[in-house]
This record gives sequence, C-alpha cells and structure tokens, in this order.
Amino acid sequence: MAQDTARQALPTPPSTPARALLPLIVPSLVVGVGSSLLFLIVSSLAERLQHVLWNNLPDALGIGRYSVVWTLVMLTATGVAVGLVVWKVPGHAGPDPASLGLEAVALPPAALPGLLLATVLMLAGGPSLGPENPIIAVNVGLALWLGRLAMPRLPGSLWPALADAATLGALFGTPVAAALVISEALAGKPLKGALWDNLFGPLTAAGAGAMTTALVARPTLDLGLPAIGRLRWPDLLSALVLAPAAALLGLLAVCAFPYVHGVFRRLGHPMLALPAGGLVLGLLGALGGHLTLFKGLDEVAELAKDPEGWSGGQYAVMTVVKLAALVVAAACGFRGGRIFPSVFVGAALGLCAHALVPAVQPSVGVAAGVLGMLLAITRQGWVSLFTAAVLVASPSIITLLCIASLPAWLLVTGRPKMQLRADGTALR
Repeated sequence: MAQDTARQALPTPPSTPARALLPLIVPSLVVGVGSSLLFLIVSSLAERLQHVLWNNLPDALGIGRYSVVWTLVMLTATGVAVGLVVWKVPGHAGPDPASLGLEAVALPPAALPGLLLATVLMLAGGPSLGPENPIIAVNVGLALWLGRLAMPRLPGSLWPALADAATLGALFGTPVAAALVISEALAGKPLKGALWDNLFGPLTAAGAGAMTTALVARPTLDLGLPAIGRLRWPDLLSALVLAPAAALLGLLAVCAFPYVHGVFRRLGHPMLALPAGGLVLGLLGALGGHLTLFKGLDEVAELAKDPEGWSGGQYAVMTVVKLAALVVAAACGFRGGRIFPSVFVGAALGLCAHALVPAVQPSVGVAAGVLGMLLAITRQGWVSLFTAAVLVASPSIITLLCIASLPAWLLVTGRPKMQLRADGTALR
C-alpha cells in the first residue's frame, strides 16, 4: 500500500503526442547530414594540407619530414597563419577557445568562415587539438542561421540542439555519444514531456550524422588491442589504480591551464600569442617525437598496433609531452577541442603502465587511462566512459570501467575542468 502511494506521488511527465514530434524528422535529418558533411569536408581538407606540409614540402626542400628544424618551423608558421586569421578575418575566428566546450554556442555567421579556416590550419599544422569544439560551433551557427530562414515557425532553440547532437554523432560515428551528452546536459533541468520526447529530434539528427560519416568515411575508434577474456582480479586492480592516477595527472594539467592561459593572454595580441605558442609546441614536438603532434587519434592507433614497441620511459615522455602540448595549444589561442588529444594521453599512460608492469593488460591500461584523463579534462562522465569503452572491443571492459570510474570521479568532482570563463577564471 505504501509503495503504491509512493508511486502515485512521483511526478510523471506527460508524453508528447506523435503529431508534435513528426515535424521534427525532416529538419533533424537535414541538419544531421549537413553537419556530418561539413565535418568530413574539413577533415579531408586538413588531411590533404597536412600531407603537403609534412611530406611533399620537406621532401622537395630536402629536409627531414619530422626533423627538429622542420617541426619548429611548421608549428611556429602555423601559429603565424592562425594568428593572421584571428587578427584580420572578420569575426576573429570566434571567441577565446579556452572558454568553449562541447556545449552549443551560437556564433554570428560572419565569424564562421574564419573559424573554419583557423581549424583547418590548426589540424594540418600539428598543434595537439581535435576538431570537435570548432566544428560544433560552426554547425550550430549555420543550423541556427539557415533554420530560422527556412522554417521560422520552429523554435530557435531547436537548431543548436540538433546541430550539437548531429556533430557529436558524426565525430564519434554513433548517435549513442550524442544521446549521452544530451542526457547529461538535461539532468536537473525541468523537462516538458518525457526524456525520450526531448531526445527525439537530437537523436534523429545524431543518427543521420553518424550514418553519413559511416557510409562516407567508415571511421572506427576501435584500436585493435587484444580482447579481454574472463575478468581477473589483476584487471580490476589495474583499472582501480590507473583511472584515478590518470585523473590526478589530468587535474595537474587543469590546474596549470589558467596560469598558462594568463601568460599568453598578457602578450595582448594574437600575432604574439599564437606564434609564441607554436614555437613552444614545436619544442615539445621535437622532444616527444612526431607521435605527439596533431589531434592524436591516428597517432594513438599507431601506438596500439605494437604495445611492446616502446619502453616505459618512452611512453612516459610521450604522455607528459602530449599533455603539456594540449595545455599550451588550448591556452594560446589555437581553435580546437580537447577530447582526442586527451585520448592519446590516457592511452600512452596505460601503455606505460603495461610496459612497467606486464601484468597490466594493454586493453585494460588504455581504457582505464583514457577514462581517468577524460574525466579530469572534460568532466563529462558518460562521454568519458563511452569513449574509453569503444576503444577496446570487449564487453567485459564496461564492467571494469564502471567500477574504476567511481574513485576517479571522487577525485575530479567539484574541481575545475579545462575550460575558462570569459574573464580567464576556472570553470567548475
């Protein structure tokens, strides 16, 4: 009787009629396909330019492709090129990227071409950032602008939600990532209707974006690491140690981020801050090697092909250098996201643990390291868990990660993440 009364007391949101959701299908599909195509075009342009800058050009000049000299020249030149875009192109390539996360930010249309150009130059030139934040910002701006023109009767708040979800689906190759991010964003907010009614449009857009990316580019996040069979006690211990250790390392970078950002901010001009940041990144790249350059997704796949190919010391150097490069690149003004380079850092840390303690399976080390690092950098619990899990094609890893996420979350909750307010202070 008491249980029945308790059930009656719980508020049940009314369901939205199907006729109210049907008009969302077409705009959601259009935004999903368009967001994915823009992401694929930007990625393709960046890859072609990267091949020219890091292969064709040094070969023509008779310089080693990833030599110290060429690394310093290319990263500094990338800082100069992006600095010119931020300085001279209308819209200045959007706001300070240190203040942006995965949340939808509506930028004026005039700022979008400069942001796209700065993103392509950054991805091709070698700074340790991914495409996610600027691509989301551009897709949101385009969807809001074009959506209001084409369908003015639909609420304006719909378009950013659709574009945000569509881009996440395209980036990760699955709508699950978008659903997790949106569900986490909706937590604690008053909803009109059931949760799945609110997810209907964004999930349709994310599905369309993911399918477009899958059909055109056939991406995969699976690193091809050895599968985990039956869980063992050493696996649980490894995950419980590595995830909090990665979170602590990530928190060190998060704590340093406002101070590094303040140093570059005091330079006062993008043509000073970005070339200076590029020079520092060139020095870090010369120290860590070519695998510590670029967004890190292709590079971490190269690491995973041969977990025994580097010593524990080499993995440790790559971990520290890549994390430092992420902080510098995000602080000095390069337009880019932090998820993919964080994946490299966590994976290198996990492989370092395997090299030092062979009982740590590579799959467990990589997944736990990525989980802890992403929790510290992004403070996105579901995205961190999802990204770490899809890197290892093994159902058993989910159990380990769910358990390992608990102590790691205790370390990061309530602390700042790698994102700043407009005044440069840390955002919690």
